Amino acid sequence: MVSDFAIIFSHIIPPIMGFVGILLMCTGIMDKNNQYTLAGIVIFFAAGVLPFFILPYLLF
Repeated sequence: MVSDFAIIFSHIIPPIMGFVGILLMCTGIMDKNNQYTLAGIVIFFAAGVLPFFILPYLLF
């Protein structure tokens, strides 16, 4: 049976991280703040990639 944490991590946390990443990217670009833009890119990339690395360990 799939744990509750696996479902939360695969369906709830990545979209929230992606949304926050997009907000940081937009804020960084509009304010010309490279730190916010870079943080947004990293968070958005992590939201897409981390489930592929974490979920195989949670599902077995």
